[in-house]
Amino acid sequence: MEDLPQLPPEVWVYILSFLSTEEKHTVRFGCRQLKVLIDQPSLWRNHTVMLCDLRRYTYGFWDMLRHRKLTRVAVRHLRRKEWRRLVKFLPTLSAVVFVDGGRKYKAKYMENVAHFPGLKDIGVRNGTWEEPMLGSSLTSKLQERLTHLSVCNVRLPCCAHFIQAVAHLENLQYLLFHQQGEGYGLDTVRPVPCEVFHNLLLSLKKLKHLSWGMRGEPPAPLPDNYLSPSDPESPGVPSYGGPALTSLELVDYPECILPENALQSFSSLRSLTVRYRYIREGIECRLASWLKPLQQLETLCIVGGNSLAAYTTTIPSSVSRLTLRVAITLKDMDSIAPKVPALEHLDIEQNRSSGSLCRRIPMLFPQLKTLRIRFFRREPEKDLLSLHRLRHLVRLELLVERSFILRDYLNGHPWPSPCVQEHINQLRELSQNRITVITTMRRRNPLRECDCVWEGDWGGRLSSSLRRKKTVDLFLF
Repeated sequence: MEDLPQLPPEVWVYILSFLSTEEKHTVRFGCRQLKVLIDQPSLWRNHTVMLCDLRRYTYGFWDMLRHRKLTRVAVRHLRRKEWRRLVKFLPTLSAVVFVDGGRKYKAKYMENVAHFPGLKDIGVRNGTWEEPMLGSSLTSKLQERLTHLSVCNVRLPCCAHFIQAVAHLENLQYLLFHQQGEGYGLDTVRPVPCEVFHNLLLSLKKLKHLSWGMRGEPPAPLPDNYLSPSDPESPGVPSYGGPALTSLELVDYPECILPENALQSFSSLRSLTVRYRYIREGIECRLASWLKPLQQLETLCIVGGNSLAAYTTTIPSSVSRLTLRVAITLKDMDSIAPKVPALEHLDIEQNRSSGSLCRRIPMLFPQLKTLRIRFFRREPEKDLLSLHRLRHLVRLELLVERSFILRDYLNGHPWPSPCVQEHINQLRELSQNRITVITTMRRRNPLRECDCVWEGDWGGRLSSSLRRKKTVDLFLF
């Protein structure tokens, strides 16, 4: 630091904010002054630390976390006796997610979260409960302060009882529930009963985001009003009584179990994500009718499902962020472009049938600010340079499928390849360094992204492991 410019600490912190998490940890070992600067709380705001086997961590490690004022943790394989360490060293936690429990739990395991007075966000991933996860005692303690709850791939003794307990969390704003099943056998996964689900929606008046796993085997149709409970204060009048959702995500469900008018009551939606599990032969695409009442929609994400031609004509013109994880052709792009004249963010896949997307995109979507393209079975070609004609483009993500990355690394060729890197350099020159090009998948947000919705960050993890050839026990997201 003595050989560097004598800048104010605030300026150094601003400069260090451009580093990745891994780079920050590397710089931290430079000297004592850099260590103090790197541990400034402003550099770690909204970061989540992942912990595993809490007995290994020293007092110095816990002091570092407290100095950074980290309040969000993801804990893997947290033993019941380790709760005391977490409560002792990080009593100000506001968000905790339990990942990969790998054992059967009882109700008293979750009682420990009540020891964190500022806790507002709880997540549970991959586990089995012998007793109700949310007992009456814990529910009453969290009733007013819990605002975010996410439960995914968790086997519960009774899903209906769990949803009834969640309905008492009156200040809940974010709810993610992707059910796995009940009991311990290979039983059938059935949707939450209609009356139980209606009670949930009628009770959670402050709910803004709902991510709901709609799996059902066999795919028996649900009632027409499954997502639209009637207002109990207006008997006899067909009026919606649930919360004014702004974000809805439907995950892994057969399309035939929901009616065509399933989303007619959600005119307040700003974001809609539909992740199809599979499509049965002969089932008419209902997404077109679902989109019609959503005239204020700004973000639309479709993963899998029917061909684009089945619903492109009903995409609301208000959409400014569009993600399409489906087979796409140039003809599809031509039909989408007039429907979304103000599109600023596009996320698509380049496949064999999509032709030269990079050449067509500047003409079809001239207002784009960010663009993400995932390539399948082949690398970006020279037509990538056409993207410099997007005058507002500032961020470009170029990704490849996992199998391609794995095969390429095993053959000793990194991603991006020298040819692709040359195209990227030329694109930067043509845009006068206006476009930032990203070639690695971002890391997962463990608080919000479960295994059901996460696409993976194989590129970043694999390249890091090959460079270092050692295991990293601490991750900051």
